[in-house]
Amino acid sequence: MKTIGLVGGMSWHSTATYYRMINEQVAARLGGHASAKISLQSLDFSEVRDCQVRGDWDGSAALLADAARRCEAGGADLVGLCTNLMHKNFGALEDAVSVPAVHIADAVAAVARREGWTTLGLLGARWVMEETFYADRLATHGISVVVPDEAGRDLVDRVVFDEITQGVFRDESRAAYVEVMRDLQERGADAVVLACTEIGLLVGADDAPLPVVDSAVAHASLLVDLALAPALTPA
Repeated sequence: MKTIGLVGGMSWHSTATYYRMINEQVAARLGGHASAKISLQSLDFSEVRDCQVRGDWDGSAALLADAARRCEAGGADLVGLCTNLMHKNFGALEDAVSVPAVHIADAVAAVARREGWTTLGLLGARWVMEETFYADRLATHGISVVVPDEAGRDLVDRVVFDEITQGVFRDESRAAYVEVMRDLQERGADAVVLACTEIGLLVGADDAPLPVVDSAVAHASLLVDLALAPALTPA
């Protein structure tokens, strides 16, 4: 089994989900007392959030790169960044380590391609929805995106940072997200990607009016696939 490096803490709520899901999947696949080998660096989100608000992407890149190096120093054979938005700095993280870095959008794309979905509604932080770094990565897999209108983007972003990344989950926010999803469906989305790793804690597949790709689940699953591949290959 390879050791999975996790750069988390953005926020810790979804990082806890990663830790649980990865260990559950390893236990289910290997049985017995098996659990995952994990090298975790959990950042202080307030420092990263300050960089986001000030537009200091070089500063956040330095934080992530340093955390990735510490993961590798702790024995990581591959590294995952437990947040969608901070994949804006994925290049800096990838360059900081000598082991593979696993992009969350590649994991999302693998699910979409398996299901035959070519157009995904995109819900996440404002930068994820409005900039191209995330959509461009999906496009390399032949997948296009639909984003909410301006009012929808405002709503989704506000709930991300004012509520769910602080552990607040409101029924009215869940209902509002569902309405945004309905609009994305009407505009041609085959499925919706929860491109903030906390959104799945608010809106589940049973709530959504169309199929859902939970980016945290997809990413954790791909990390486990890669970590266990050598052990599952016959000699």
